[in-house]
Amino acid sequence: MIRSLLWCSCFVLLASAPVQAGALPQVRLFTTGGTIQSKGAHRQKLMEYSDGRVTPSELVDDLPELRDVAQLSYAEISNVGSGNIDTKTLLTLAQQVNAWLALPEAAGAVVTHGTATLEETAYFLNLTVKSDKPVVVVGAMRPFTAVSRDGPMNLYNAVRVAATPQAKDMGVMILLNDEINAARDTTKNNTYRVDTFIARDVGPLGFADSDSIVFYRRPIYRHTSHSEFDVSKLTSLPRVDVLYAYQESDDAAVKAFVSAGAKGIVNSGGYSEPLAALKDKGVVVVQSDRKGSGRVVKSEKVAAKGQVTADNLPPQKARILLRLALTKTTDPVEIQRIFDEY
Repeated sequence: MIRSLLWCSCFVLLASAPVQAGALPQVRLFTTGGTIQSKGAHRQKLMEYSDGRVTPSELVDDLPELRDVAQLSYAEISNVGSGNIDTKTLLTLAQQVNAWLALPEAAGAVVTHGTATLEETAYFLNLTVKSDKPVVVVGAMRPFTAVSRDGPMNLYNAVRVAATPQAKDMGVMILLNDEINAARDTTKNNTYRVDTFIARDVGPLGFADSDSIVFYRRPIYRHTSHSEFDVSKLTSLPRVDVLYAYQESDDAAVKAFVSAGAKGIVNSGGYSEPLAALKDKGVVVVQSDRKGSGRVVKSEKVAAKGQVTADNLPPQKARILLRLALTKTTDPVEIQRIFDEY
């Protein structure tokens, strides 16, 4: 059931001993909903759990161990399934995260999210957060009420990562199943298993182990504080649609997208005939791929058509980057430069 977005912000500081609290880093939790905040009818209910939503205060009250990790406050952005995350939510989230991280006392931020589109929101934040302080997006594959729930440990580890100085300038990270993954590189790989999020081409950044947070690599592409995108004053983003390629697909979807006002289309495969005429209509085309791994290499043939290649960004992430790129330019050459750098 679709629930109304809750745009209020609630800030609550977890209590802890005065001497200890002064030394702990300040982390803010931004909640948007998803499985990590969902309730099932009973403890064995691991699907179709629609028996209520967990509030931010319930999340933090359930984890008193967080008092030893950080001074934690929270802001509720929404409490919906990730399929209901829209442009307004994304912009509000980015603006509030940026406002928090701009404060001198802020050490980092954690965002709860449903897993179905978690990678899209994480990548959006990777492109729009204007700080080198840690931002960690966290979810769960099992609801809050499940006998084997994974949400509390994921949230605990996410706060640990956001609070550690070693996570500075690592870009936005995704934390599930003890693994720290880069937002750009990571996708949901399985509909049901707790080890669903993987970076197929490059592997994790590090791990949230019981003794310490450990990192083994650092992203080298542009992100967060190095990004050129500024959403501080935006209230909307250009429409971009994804064309799924399959045998005998025709131009019906392309016509519908253009009629609906699409300023860009991400093509998920080799089906390109209906896309050839879009350059003259001012619609930017990005060539991605549906396979989920590997690069779409640059091609003089594709460039001559005024089209852009997406490197190894899957279609759903190429869409996020193209929407932001179109706030700056419609020139395919400049947009290709953006795809090369991010």
